[in-house]
Amino acid sequence: MLSDKTILVTGGTGSFGNTFVPMTLAKYNPKKIIIFSRDEMKQWEMAKQFAGDPRVRFFIGDVRDKERLHRALDGVDYVVHAAATKIVPTAEYNPFECIKTNIIGAMNLIDACIDKGVKRVVALSTDKASSPANLYGATKLASDKLFVAGNSYAGAHDTRMAVVRYGNVMGSRGSVIPFFMSIKEQGELPITDPRMTRFMISLEEGVELVWHAFEDMEGGEIYVKKIPSMNVVDLARVIAPQARQKVVGIRPGEKLHEQMISAEDAHYTYEYLEHFKILPAINGWSNCEKRIKDGRQVPEGFTYASDSNSQWMSDEELEAWITANKAKIGSI
Repeated sequence: MLSDKTILVTGGTGSFGNTFVPMTLAKYNPKKIIIFSRDEMKQWEMAKQFAGDPRVRFFIGDVRDKERLHRALDGVDYVVHAAATKIVPTAEYNPFECIKTNIIGAMNLIDACIDKGVKRVVALSTDKASSPANLYGATKLASDKLFVAGNSYAGAHDTRMAVVRYGNVMGSRGSVIPFFMSIKEQGELPITDPRMTRFMISLEEGVELVWHAFEDMEGGEIYVKKIPSMNVVDLARVIAPQARQKVVGIRPGEKLHEQMISAEDAHYTYEYLEHFKILPAINGWSNCEKRIKDGRQVPEGFTYASDSNSQWMSDEELEAWITANKAKIGSI
């Protein structure tokens, strides 16, 4: 589907974009991938990796600026929306800025994609958007709703939109693994709460879920990858077995456990071999056979949460992942 097509990635200089671009170039050989972001230095650094490859272009811009999006989307076939204000405490203390990027930015992108005739849009979401307890999660829930309803808003236009919902992305900038790795030699790791659990997904798995969404979507679906959980205490112990663990308390807006599918979503959720799919509650789309395909509806009251997950990451699996990704973690 992506072969010989033009793809734009908002927030493309982040951890996701730095994984999505080389993987997509290798698998699909697209005509062009445009990195749309507002940080010129990150673009400068990323451009060095793809020097001499005419398929990779860079475009300075902000999703808050609808006119700039219109210009950037000229001739674009597919969009991955990765731009977001996503650090939980930052959002709590800067709510106006978080709303401008995560909600107003989503509205701008939806309008611009419809106006410019973009074929497919996949927006990245987060486990924090399910039953949100912080502003970041609340803004991403609003964003998810906007992209789902955007399929109806598009009217007679052919633009279709879907969402992929992630857990904690292992090795991404600002995540716990690089943080623990950077301070483990100090002999002490801060633990917010010994009971805390998180979903764990690799960047490569995240990219593959986006590819699947582009291939599978009819419009309005939320894709949730089946991934393992891990306790934060076990995570710290594997990374620095000799370090002391100091309990520092939960930060503003933080949850003890994360959730990707709520009991309220269960009525619209279908299970597949490697993922779940939450269908839109609006317009009768949850009963659409084209969207359901070979899925099996989950039981009433079903939830997909990090503490009750049936799949857990073992120490050996985490150790193997860290060993394979040491160079990448060290460059973050």
